[in-house]
Amino acid sequence: MTRRLALLAGLLASLLLSQAPAHADGLADIVSRGTLKVAVPQDFPPFGSIGPDMQPRGLDIDTARLIADQLQVKLQLTPVNSTNRIPFLTTGKVDLVISSLGKNPEREQVIDFSRAYAPFYLAVFGPPEAPIAALDDLKGKTISVTRGAIEDIELSKVAPADATIKRFEDNNSTIAAYLAGQVDLIASGNVVMVAIAQKNPKRLPALKVKLKDSPVYVGVNKNEPQLLAKVNEILEQAKADGRLEKNSQTWLKQPLPADL
Repeated sequence: MTRRLALLAGLLASLLLSQAPAHADGLADIVSRGTLKVAVPQDFPPFGSIGPDMQPRGLDIDTARLIADQLQVKLQLTPVNSTNRIPFLTTGKVDLVISSLGKNPEREQVIDFSRAYAPFYLAVFGPPEAPIAALDDLKGKTISVTRGAIEDIELSKVAPADATIKRFEDNNSTIAAYLAGQVDLIASGNVVMVAIAQKNPKRLPALKVKLKDSPVYVGVNKNEPQLLAKVNEILEQAKADGRLEKNSQTWLKQPLPADL
């Protein structure tokens, strides 16, 4: 009797397994749905912001459109910040993250990354006249940074113990604190400083200490090899035919590095 029950249990388990749905394929789902859902920044120009027409615009927005066009699907944009962009991907709210996303070992444990699509470096910036040229010169200074962003991570590793890091929940608040003189310096990306300089030349941010070269990548969920390969294929073709170069010149006012 025991042996018969065991055989019956084995047959039942096999039947249930044969009826279980196959592992979802992200690329097939996107094509079947006819929509690509992408997390993008809304307060991080020139990568992503809201234009005068109240529509999203920026390098990341154009990159998302490029991928959607090549997949021949509609594009659905979801605004995110530096804290929630990866959770939106891992919980299935979006298919991709295209949000000035840098790569580091901690993030690589959670998601996969495409090839780089744009240049970016992180640094501490401040008034041109500020006598700061090395990390030691940050002693006693107050620095604004966006909580959870890669510049927060990198600055926290190297800042002197008596430097004060003031963390803000979004990029607009980080920038506003610097422009209002609430902090001495700001840690962010080079292209963000270009945008600030154009808007507020009285508080012109100059490079003081470079923290890290950090090109930006498309974030893809783990175990999605077909989707990752397709994104890489699209980006490779866009580099070859000049579309990535055009995006860089349009939004970053600089050419793509030769080794990107």
